[in-house]
Amino acid sequence: QVQLVESGGGLAQPGGSLRLSCVASGTIFTIYTMGWYRQAPGKQRELVALFTSRGSTVYADSVKGRFTISRDNANDTMYLQMNSLKPEDTAVYYCNVYPMGSGRNYWGQGTQVTVSS
Repeated sequence: QVQLVESGGGLAQPGGSLRLSCVASGTIFTIYTMGWYRQAPGKQRELVALFTSRGSTVYADSVKGRFTISRDNANDTMYLQMNSLKPEDTAVYYCNVYPMGSGRNYWGQGTQVTVSS
């Protein structure tokens, strides 16, 4: 099984920054896609940023120009740099990995991000 552990969430002021981290461990797979999703109260889970199977990036329109997804393959870690935060960014953020051939998604436990003055 793949285990995903997230960290870096917390409270930020509007216009501030946070960096989320996701460390993967367990059974080694070739990764097909991996990325970040978020879910606000009363809303559906939505894509924030994603590495495609070709290594290119996809961002939700709402975060383009503000968030940056990156990865450190040597340490099996993925990051989400969040700049110019807005109150509407408040949500639980989840790390996601889809291993090639697994037939399923793996999710982290989620980390709370709150943007408020």
